Amino acid sequence: MATCKIRNSAKLISLSFLLIAAIALLTPPHASAQSATSLQSLSIPPVATSSLSTTISPDSSSLSSSASREAYESSSDLSPLLPASPEPAAADGREKYNITPSVTAYQRPFSRIGIGANVNPLGVGINTTVILDHKFDARLMGNFFNFDSGRFEIEGFNATADLHFQSIAAAIDWYPFASVWRISPGVLFMNGNQLSVTTDITPGTSFTLNNQTFYSASANPLTGATPLTGSGILGLHTHSPAFTIAGGFGKFIPRSDRHWSFPSEFGVAFTGAPTANVNVSGWACLDAAQTQCSNVGDPTNPVAIDFNNAVQSSLTKWRKDLALVKVYPLFSYSVVYSFNIRH
Repeated sequence: MATCKIRNSAKLISLSFLLIAAIALLTPPHASAQSATSLQSLSIPPVATSSLSTTISPDSSSLSSSASREAYESSSDLSPLLPASPEPAAADGREKYNITPSVTAYQRPFSRIGIGANVNPLGVGINTTVILDHKFDARLMGNFFNFDSGRFEIEGFNATADLHFQSIAAAIDWYPFASVWRISPGVLFMNGNQLSVTTDITPGTSFTLNNQTFYSASANPLTGATPLTGSGILGLHTHSPAFTIAGGFGKFIPRSDRHWSFPSEFGVAFTGAPTANVNVSGWACLDAAQTQCSNVGDPTNPVAIDFNNAVQSSLTKWRKDLALVKVYPLFSYSVVYSFNIRH
């Protein structure tokens, strides 16, 4: 029995060796190399595997598509491992902008002018501005306005009023810290602003001067009497030239390629107190019956003396009131168009 078991075991061992030898004989010579290559492919990144797969099997579309998908997936997985490229440094060493700042153009002196218009207390204004540098402009201004009221009547006074404005001024516009706020000292070197009034007083009309009542005489060919007429001028140019100072918001010439600007301005002109002058001619009476009348130009007649004293006393009071107003207000809102005259 023991001998039979040993023989059977020997047969099994012999059959095992024979089976191994048969497998070795049936395996192709390049199979081992291909197995080695497959083992090596397990240790390299999928991108290289896909590249190798594509090189070995260029004719297989299915393998190429699979390799492309694997390459895309593997590149997404590997992207956090790759170092990011450094941010480029600014050429001048300053901090790099993420957003491009608005353009600020530099204009050479006398390279750009602006022409504008406005309405202000000096009349209708026309101004011309020229750039000096980044913080300064020079400005020339002309103002004009005329108004004739026509004839009107107030309590027996037939009057006409003429408002005549005409002036020329110059200013330097300074923009501190190159901002839009402006300080503008200047000179009002020509000022012809005034209000003139002429009047004819209806005969028999009464009026009061310095708390005294007078009457305008009726025309009388025998005595030569004529109704009173008068004229007065309110002058707004005591100091000429006059210093001006103003401030405002907005640039007359933008420091950019824009053409339109809308600057505002508030200030004063030191014109001094307004002047008041009155001239009267004709005959004045002290009573309604016109029994005490005189030519106001007669320096010897008591009626004329009383009348002229009353006129001068009234003028003194008016001038005293006007003396409180020694500056003239300036304010405007301009529309300006600017353009280059040289580069």
